[in-house]
Amino acid sequence: MWRMSRATAGGPRGAFQSFFHSEASGSVLLLLFTGVALLWANSPWAASYERMRHAPMGVSVAGWDFSMSAAHWVNDGLMAIFFFVVGLEIKRELSVGALSTFRSALLPVAAALGGLAAPALIYAALNAGGPGAAGWGVPMATDIAFALGVLALLGPRVPVGLKVFLTALAIADDLGAVLVIAAFYTERINPVALAVAAGSLGLLYLATRLSVRRYGAYFLLAFAVWAAMLASGVHATVAGILIALTVPVRSGIEPGAFLATLRRRLEELERGNLTRESTVHHPEQMAAVEEIGIATLDFLPNGFAIERYLHPFTAFFVLPVFALFNAGVLLDGRIQETLLQPVSLGVVLGLFLGKQVGITLTSVVAVKTGQAELPPGVTLAQLYGASILGGVGFTMSIFVAGLAFPDGPLLAAAKLGILTASAVSGLVGFVVLKAILARSPAPPAP
Repeated sequence: MWRMSRATAGGPRGAFQSFFHSEASGSVLLLLFTGVALLWANSPWAASYERMRHAPMGVSVAGWDFSMSAAHWVNDGLMAIFFFVVGLEIKRELSVGALSTFRSALLPVAAALGGLAAPALIYAALNAGGPGAAGWGVPMATDIAFALGVLALLGPRVPVGLKVFLTALAIADDLGAVLVIAAFYTERINPVALAVAAGSLGLLYLATRLSVRRYGAYFLLAFAVWAAMLASGVHATVAGILIALTVPVRSGIEPGAFLATLRRRLEELERGNLTRESTVHHPEQMAAVEEIGIATLDFLPNGFAIERYLHPFTAFFVLPVFALFNAGVLLDGRIQETLLQPVSLGVVLGLFLGKQVGITLTSVVAVKTGQAELPPGVTLAQLYGASILGGVGFTMSIFVAGLAFPDGPLLAAAKLGILTASAVSGLVGFVVLKAILARSPAPPAP
């Protein structure tokens, strides 16, 4: 099975706090690399920035050549790892987290649906029939790293329930964005490649269920799914989500069996004069140690462990590199003129106003009709403040923009709108939430 060996100490609450702080701290690096990309693209060395983005990278063996631009590798390769982590988050929340029961999932899912629909409708109203019509999916997604980063700046007065709500909303939002990418931003389908991807995915699922311990087989099959998806016409990053769905998020053995194995084998080791060298000369001690290790790995929730390992990699490497390669918008002195174009205006209004309207309206309806309840210690006013932070689109929005538009004025206008809306949403959300939290009772100490 998929295995990781690091313990996941602290329980669900400690895990969430670790997740929250990794996302929040990662947003600082993401912001830094965004600034570098903007400065570089608008500097006298702008040509070198474009050369870096379009530099060919790949392999050539016996006349067979497989190469893509550096930006393509980042967007289709590295971002597949990011989507794999997103898939693990989604599966965890659906299985054992804030989205695991109908009652707990209803509020963030309703808020996410409203936050997906309203921005898309606003954008479509401004761009229907125009050259930018394909970009209706751009303002739909919330950037979890930046949104949680703003919450972190507000300090301990932020109720844990509000952090959990915004996280669950963003994860449900990500799921919606992935479905939109797969359904509406897909090129012509190659059925043979799609069949290979499906077959490789099926083998990966089977290997997981049979507890195959040849770890190289998992990487080989995962690569086959990604490569086949890349050739199929469906965006390759969707492979990351699909692969994540094969990873178990619950323990592989029952607690009783796990504890019984530990007790039996530990007793054997205690009776056997265990030293740092004795396992080399006593095969029975080696067998006992190996069984303890296997039982521990079987009991460890694999998806959770892998997610903990990969979060720092995605937060501190993948997303900053993505920002470096994609946030370099040429600001040629016509910023105001560009922002008033339908594409930019649709993105700005969709993210800043659409998210507020969609998230707040659906949340209020769900709560007032009694179908859902607010998280402990969270008020509707605080929920409204969080809805403003939902307008921080950034990573996913830029990603969708790259699918909707080729390099050129429309893509530049979309990116400028994303950067503007994200900055305004983050700043206004911080100010509004700070004022609301100042009038709210302090949350109890954890």
